[in-house]
Amino acid sequence: MPAIRTLVDLLRGALIGVVEVIPGVSGGTVALLIGVYERLLASASSLVRGVVHAVVDPVRGRGLARARGHLAQVSWRVVVPVGLGMVLALVTAARVVEPLLDEHPTTSRALFAGLIVASLVVPARMLGARWRARDVAVAVAAAVGGFLLTGLPPATVVDPSPFAILGSAALAVCALVLPGVSGSFVLLSTGMYQPALAALNGGDVPTIALFMAGGVLGLAVFVHVLRWLLASHRRVTLAVMTGLMAGSLRALWPWQSDDRDLLAPSGDVAIVVAWFVVGLVLVGAVLAIEHAVVRRRRSAAGAERPADA
Repeated sequence: MPAIRTLVDLLRGALIGVVEVIPGVSGGTVALLIGVYERLLASASSLVRGVVHAVVDPVRGRGLARARGHLAQVSWRVVVPVGLGMVLALVTAARVVEPLLDEHPTTSRALFAGLIVASLVVPARMLGARWRARDVAVAVAAAVGGFLLTGLPPATVVDPSPFAILGSAALAVCALVLPGVSGSFVLLSTGMYQPALAALNGGDVPTIALFMAGGVLGLAVFVHVLRWLLASHRRVTLAVMTGLMAGSLRALWPWQSDDRDLLAPSGDVAIVVAWFVVGLVLVGAVLAIEHAVVRRRRSAAGAERPADA
């Protein structure tokens, strides 16, 4: 039913929005996990092309035909509820998730680590059942890069310039599009995480507008590159995604200092491990349900073919 599908897409967008507030957890990874990644990527590409042609073509006397063609390719029934859910969740999570992470950082990271470990199967499965030696080598190299990247010490910027906000927002959106790299982690590394949260919580419209403009700029450039990579170099791109997701788990090691130095397990380790297992089970259940639904759809489609023939 359309109403139920819209509600599901709202919840999907809300999930992406919530995790984008959490440094180290990638919204692109969640989009992959819940099955909307490639559709959102294609729609974002068509939307950007449509807007560009709508601005440029009338000036050149070419009309709006090409703009309408690109905009017609956008999956609006998915993009609108997902986008709305994401925006609402971002605003809400900025107020709710941050205190939770501050008060329970160890168990929170353990839970998120379990979610990401289980979700590694998503890009790996998209690549195919048989991994080649080159796929493994590329994934390992990407994992090392992700591990080193998430080990960088956080930066702090008290009074960021407009250009710094634009640039960091553009990089953060690139991370949002690329599974395995957290947009909020990029903001944290560039010192823009606290200013972004303060702007959201304080209703600082000019700063929020700058972040949005930078996001649109990054999306306009990067989404086309990533779509081309998935179309022309799919195996390598998916192997890199898998490696980045694995390497970025460093940011979610439960025991670490404020400067991201990894520490030995301490305290009530059993509770931390239990939360990690909860994350594994949650994602495992979602994947099992998805697999069962796909099999049922394929069986139904196969049963209908002889009757249609």
